[in-house]
Amino acid sequence: MTDFLAYILRSGLYMAIFYAFFLLVMRKTTFFRLNRMLLLAGTLVCLVLPIFRVRTEAISIGSGPLSMFFGGQASAKTATEAATESFSWTLPITLIFFAGMAVVIVCTVISSIRMVKLIKKGNLTFIDGQRTVVTNSSQPSFCFGKTIVIAKEDLDSNMAIFVHEKMHAKNLHFLDLLFFSILMMFYWWNPLVWLTRGELCLMHEYEADEGVLDYGVEAREYQLLLVRKAVGDERFVLASGFQHSKLKNRIAMMLKEKSPGRLRWSYLAVLPLLSLAMYACNPAKAHAAVIEKESQDELVTFALVEKAKYHRGSISEFSAFVNDQLNYPEAAKDANIQGKVVTTFDVSTDGVISNIKVLRGVDPLLDEEATRAIADCAERWRFNRTDGSPLTMRCVFPIVFQLK
Repeated sequence: MTDFLAYILRSGLYMAIFYAFFLLVMRKTTFFRLNRMLLLAGTLVCLVLPIFRVRTEAISIGSGPLSMFFGGQASAKTATEAATESFSWTLPITLIFFAGMAVVIVCTVISSIRMVKLIKKGNLTFIDGQRTVVTNSSQPSFCFGKTIVIAKEDLDSNMAIFVHEKMHAKNLHFLDLLFFSILMMFYWWNPLVWLTRGELCLMHEYEADEGVLDYGVEAREYQLLLVRKAVGDERFVLASGFQHSKLKNRIAMMLKEKSPGRLRWSYLAVLPLLSLAMYACNPAKAHAAVIEKESQDELVTFALVEKAKYHRGSISEFSAFVNDQLNYPEAAKDANIQGKVVTTFDVSTDGVISNIKVLRGVDPLLDEEATRAIADCAERWRFNRTDGSPLTMRCVFPIVFQLK
C-alpha cells in the first residue's frame, strides 16, 4: 500500500505541473481539438512517468546502524523494534485517501442514476441518424455517450441546440468525461485535477460551438440563444450539456481571432518542465555506498546490502540477529567508551560471509566485540545473490554502541 500511495503522489505531482502549464499557456489558444488531445495524452504520460527511474546516484544506505543502549541494566533495541514503537502515518493516510475516493464514487453514481432515470422517461427516436431521447420536462439538453437528450420545446424551436449536442456525440466527448471521472476517484485530493476537468468541459463546449457555426448557424443568433439558455438546472457528471456556466468565455472564444500556428511550438516547453520534475522528484535508485577511510585521500566503494537477500528474513532481521550476539564490554562501560564502529565483510558467490574487518573503529574493546558478533552470525547466515554479479560483494555494516 505504501508503494501505491507513493505512486499516486508522484503521478499527482507530474499532473499538477502539466495542468499548471496547460492552464497558463494552452487554454488561451483556439486549437480546441489539439488542446483536448494533448490534455488527454499528457495526463496518460503523467500516469506512466512514475514507473521509470531516470537517475542513479551514490548514496549511503546500509542495514541501518545497529545500536546498543545500556543503562542500569543491559538492554538492546534494534532499528526494526524502534520503528514499530513509533507512530506510523501510513494507516490514517490510507483511510483518508479511500474515504475521499468513496465520496467521489458515490457522487458519480448518484448523478449517473438520476441521468439514467431521466433518459428512461423520454421518448426514444432517431433524428438525422442520431439516437435521440425527447422529454417533456424543462431539463436542459445534454449528450450522454451517443444519445442526445433534449426537451421537445427546444427541439421544435431551436434546432441549433440539437446540432450542438450532436457535435458532442460526434467528437466522443463522453469518453473524455469518463476518463476524468475515473481519474478524479484517485486524485480527488489534487485541486488542479478538478480545475482541469472544468477546463476540459469548457473545451468541449468550444469545440461544439465551433461545429455549430461551421454547420451554418448564424453566429449572432446562436450567441443570443446561449444567453437565453444561460440559467438552468444541474449538469450531470458524465454528460455534456448545451448550457454552461462560463458563457462569457464561450462567446469571447467565438469572437476571438484564430491563434497563429506558430504558437503550437510553445507547447514543447512542457517537456523540459516534466523532465526536470522527473530528475528532481523521482526517488533516486540506490547504487553504491561510499565510506571514507581514516586516510583522507582514499575512497572505497562498496556494494550495498540491498543486493543480497538473507535466507532467514530481511536486513532488519539480520540486524536484530547480530544485535543478539553483542555484549557491551564491561571495561568499556566502566570507561564510558561509546561510538559507532563501521565494519565491512565480503559475501562470496555462494553467500558465505568472510573477511570481516573494522573500517572505522572507536576503541579496541568495541571494535573486537563488533567483529566477534558478526563472525558468530557468519556461521549461521547465508546470502542469496539477487543481482547476478559473479564478483565477491563487500558490504558495509555500522554498529553503534551507546550508553544510556
